[in-house]
Amino acid sequence: MAMKRREFLKKGLLATGGSAFLGQISFNRIAYAAAGGLYWPNKAPLQAAAFYRLPVGSVKAQGWLAGQLQLQLAGLCGQYNHISHFLNYNTTGWITPNLVGWEEVPYWLRGYGDLAYVTGDATALSTTQQWINGIIATQQSDGFFGPTSLRTSLNGGPDFWPFMPLLRAFCSFQEYFNDTRIVPFLTRFFQYMNAQANSVFSQGWAYTRWGDTLDTIYWLYNRTGDAWLLDLVTKIHQNSANWMSSVLPTLHNVNLSQGFREPALFGILEGGAQYNAAVYQNYATIMNTYGQFSGGGFAGDENARPGFGDPRQGFETCGIVEYMQSDEILVRITGDPVWADRTENLAFNSLPAALDPQGKALHYITSANSIQLDDVAKSQGQFDNGWAMQAYIQGVDQYRCCPHNYGMGWPFFTEESWLATPDNGLCATLYAPTTVTANVGNGTTVTFTETTNYPFSDTITLKLSTPSTLAFPLYLRIPGWCASPVLQVNGQNVAAQGGPVFAKINRTWANGDTVTLQLPMQTRVQTWTNNHNSVSANYGPLTFSLQIAENYTLINNSTAQIPEYKVTASSPWNYGLVLNGNNPAQSFTVQQSGGTLAANPFTQQTVPITMQVQAQQITGWQADSQNVVTTLQASPTLSSVAAQAITLIPMGAARLRISSFPTIGTGAGATAWVRAGVHFRIQNQNSGKVLGVTNESTADSAQVVQYDDNGTPDHLWSLIDNGDGYFRIQNLNSSKVLGVTNMSTADSANVVQYDDNGTADHLWKLIDTGGGYVHIQNQNSGLLLAVQNASTADSANVQQYHDNGTPDHLWRFIPDGYIHIQNQNSGLLLAVQNASTADNANIQQYHDNGTPDHLWQFIPDANGYFRIQNQNSGKVLAVSGASTADSVQIVQYDDNGTNDHLWRLLYGGGDYFRIQNLNSGKVLGVTNMSTADSANVVQYDDNGTADHLWQFS
Repeated sequence: MAMKRREFLKKGLLATGGSAFLGQISFNRIAYAAAGGLYWPNKAPLQAAAFYRLPVGSVKAQGWLAGQLQLQLAGLCGQYNHISHFLNYNTTGWITPNLVGWEEVPYWLRGYGDLAYVTGDATALSTTQQWINGIIATQQSDGFFGPTSLRTSLNGGPDFWPFMPLLRAFCSFQEYFNDTRIVPFLTRFFQYMNAQANSVFSQGWAYTRWGDTLDTIYWLYNRTGDAWLLDLVTKIHQNSANWMSSVLPTLHNVNLSQGFREPALFGILEGGAQYNAAVYQNYATIMNTYGQFSGGGFAGDENARPGFGDPRQGFETCGIVEYMQSDEILVRITGDPVWADRTENLAFNSLPAALDPQGKALHYITSANSIQLDDVAKSQGQFDNGWAMQAYIQGVDQYRCCPHNYGMGWPFFTEESWLATPDNGLCATLYAPTTVTANVGNGTTVTFTETTNYPFSDTITLKLSTPSTLAFPLYLRIPGWCASPVLQVNGQNVAAQGGPVFAKINRTWANGDTVTLQLPMQTRVQTWTNNHNSVSANYGPLTFSLQIAENYTLINNSTAQIPEYKVTASSPWNYGLVLNGNNPAQSFTVQQSGGTLAANPFTQQTVPITMQVQAQQITGWQADSQNVVTTLQASPTLSSVAAQAITLIPMGAARLRISSFPTIGTGAGATAWVRAGVHFRIQNQNSGKVLGVTNESTADSAQVVQYDDNGTPDHLWSLIDNGDGYFRIQNLNSSKVLGVTNMSTADSANVVQYDDNGTADHLWKLIDTGGGYVHIQNQNSGLLLAVQNASTADSANVQQYHDNGTPDHLWRFIPDGYIHIQNQNSGLLLAVQNASTADNANIQQYHDNGTPDHLWQFIPDANGYFRIQNQNSGKVLAVSGASTADSVQIVQYDDNGTNDHLWRLLYGGGDYFRIQNLNSGKVLGVTNMSTADSANVVQYDDNGTADHLWQFS
């Protein structure tokens, strides 16, 4: 059974190549010296903003954007109050304070309410009013409202986190209904908050998320002018997480997504360029470390983990919508169009795929590379969480936060697509088919109708409806990817420079005036230099994924009305792209289908644009044993498979997706892809630490060290057989191989990693010592892999040294994760008879049919021994009756600590090992050396036969 989320929770601009984010402010931003505008501009002493939100309900969606909102109404968000027990009006503490309640109602109501306002749906509006009225009725005389338990749930003090999303919901409600109760309601609550001790602001989830509350306090201050509210802003900033530091205060993906913007919000009060600068630096730190792949998100499958930045890593659905909200807020504060570019990147390329095509189910994390979505735990450290996170399910308890929270994504996008300006104008910020009705100029109400199929086409048309001629400025965002925009008013050209920039048209307007903005789209190939030189293909704001045939299977006894899905691939996915080295973009052909755009264009069946490119399959690139795509390796890589044309689709329409691709090469610059499943941790006998690379470096000549095994990919190595008894030992993280500095033959020369250039110091021999450990001998020097001064400390240098008998010269290979154990003689796999989960079930050999009883994990024990555990049953390899006789049947059994459950690996030459039992001293073999399916596996004296040799895959 999948573990519930809360039971598991742990307490710049694109540069060359598109893989680095600069922590600096764009020069092409809007700035105003003084506050102004028609929509609640910042009161003194607050700093002027570049833009202001229009009242909720000012913008209405049309076309495909309306389609997304309608999917949401009919789908998970719109119906979740009928599904989630947390949203039962009669049993929540948000309505009946003596009951319990936490973040679920606030999360859901924030998105659901704004969904009601932007669609005008009568049912959603009525439901929202019911909830808001019920919550208002719980307010106490001191201003507190909601579940009484939240007054004292954090070390005897209030937990303010779950109130934060709800405060935004109250602001939207007031703007839409002009409800006079809301301002005094919020005033009383903030008075209660302001009366709390400083320590209250340093606790719980709120600690890193107080930027949400600062935004709401400013909303209230601009309506009341109450100076004490600004004291509360300072109090919060001084006692919450320090987002001004060069070190991020958290690695939780949602904390990062909504917390990183806090300095810019505090800077509205305090002034000073350092506050906005800190936000740019926070973003650059996050993205340069964890966001080196397509889709606009980062590797945060709960917490971001140093060393885990592959595009298979997931980004929480909460993270997607919170990151979007941060970007939207930062457009208004900074006036920098790059934040709008980033909003669109997430909205078009990540958000749609977080839900199934009907919008009725959701997954916890979305990955840029993902080849199966299932409700099965991932126990090999692929993700920060081990429980199942990628099936499309209702997720009330298993996912909990995301299905309640995601609903704000498209409604907020709609509302933020048009903004008010301090000079009484309007700004078209995010492009989609909409209408906006707002006051401009001297306060006259006008309407712009925006007609476009953007992001699937390049032309945006705005038609003005005004009761009279009047002067006001109109701003239009030119995205950073557009170098040559074409801007016209009534067919006449208007000067516009390439993005990222806001173009300004300041004129006297008349009814029927038409603005046309063309944003010519070109193919752009983005190279992620810090992620193995993988590449992504972009066209305008869209990033493209391989089109993988998707099979949807209902799971968990669900129905088509309330579905839960497993999604599997029925076409190959392991392609590398064949690119024109001189002009990679010319390798792609773009095809547009034409015709009427579907209401939901983010599906494989309805997407109106595709790309074709030549590619070759990479046979070594496979899923791991739990159907997770394995990590990227260095590009370019070799492939002997014939090239073929493949189709790419916008990654927002791809639920299964490869969007960060390897590239194919030839010659000395290309490396062979090493099939996953044969990675090892190489553990030192003396220290118990494993072989790694200093600081997880991917550079040539980086020092190889020993370190506690903390799961980083630089601790994983593969053996590449040279065919002459020697191996190259290749690092998973860097794809470089083990060598000796300057090809030295001297004692104490440092061992380093280096590109595989064929030198003899890159070749190593494994010499069995008979005790489960081996010597690793360098071909060039004849010396052994050792640890400097036989140290047992982390980060001690690994060197070469002559064989003097010390234990720091001894190493054992620990296979990584669940693997296949394949017999040399038969080619068949170690398996359990009939996939049994019972004690004493026979161990046999069988052809690879994909069942989990063929998967085994090596669990290290003392003195070089392992317990070998079956994935299917959880039981370990044992000898029937703990016998010490030849030909005795091997079985599985609960791990009860007996010696017949312990095995060690004896190196057998090539990439084969003998598997020896501690109790009997005999090795694993196959009865009568059979090559047949279902032949029994037994123990036998090691007599050198081929059935005693096993390899791992």
